[in-house]
Amino acid sequence: MENNRKHKAGFVNIVGNPNVGKSTLMNQLVGERISIATFKAQTTRHRIMGIVNTPDMQIVFSDTPGVLKPNYKLQESMLAFSESALTDADVLLYVTDVVETPEKNMDFLEKVQKMTIPVLLLINKIDESDQQTLGNIVEKWHALLPNAEILPISAKNKFGTDMLLRRIEELLPESPAFFDKDQLTDKPARFFVSEIIREKILLYYDKEIPYSVEVVVERFKEDERKIHINAVIYVERDSQKGIIIGHQGVALKKVSTEARKALEKFFDKHIYLEVFVKVDKDWRSSQRELDNFGYNPD
Repeated sequence: MENNRKHKAGFVNIVGNPNVGKSTLMNQLVGERISIATFKAQTTRHRIMGIVNTPDMQIVFSDTPGVLKPNYKLQESMLAFSESALTDADVLLYVTDVVETPEKNMDFLEKVQKMTIPVLLLINKIDESDQQTLGNIVEKWHALLPNAEILPISAKNKFGTDMLLRRIEELLPESPAFFDKDQLTDKPARFFVSEIIREKILLYYDKEIPYSVEVVVERFKEDERKIHINAVIYVERDSQKGIIIGHQGVALKKVSTEARKALEKFFDKHIYLEVFVKVDKDWRSSQRELDNFGYNPD
């Protein structure tokens, strides 16, 4: 095939502070609901691969945790994922929005300034701004990252995302595909089960509860028509276990039902979901537990 000679492939990594719309953007670019997108910060704890394939191109996207100053072990691990994204990309997408101040995380920006790969700075949520404000934001970013190309977008409204894909395609190196062409992500099915359950916890419980929670899928048994799933929600304290379960189990039942509906949509099969709650004291501060839960950037 003559086309092979010109096949392009590369790694495009998405970084930025929490809540600027990275996961929403990734979902638009990949066209599948790969990353969980919710309104609370810190929902993306792992780097997630989403893969876009065309006959002569493969883009491998990584969605990273929001960049934040670590104040406990889990956040150190999350920051390590974000920083590792700077070292292995062919193109970097730095996502900001019209609300946050450009100087918010200068340590990370200084690392981006030194990069030699193409950096596309995406100013998201432009539907929430006006022309003059946007102009000022563009000027500020241009001063901070003079080598970056600046593209205003609205991921939620799909504005500018097609243009962004075309620009990424132009910047990708010529290369054979890294993954099978029918593969959408490098994550196993169990990963999406735990992410979807965690998303429902984020939406349903207040304050610190979601950030003290980890979800582990202990059983994933699939046949032609249905999938049996047993999942454990780990919390750090007995009081949190009580909150997760709720009065007469109402809260846990609600989360399980919402998660089951989302899982049926995701896998397009009947789901039998059993969810248990267990206490694992201080898992966020234990390196051994974090390793067990997969928070290891290597």
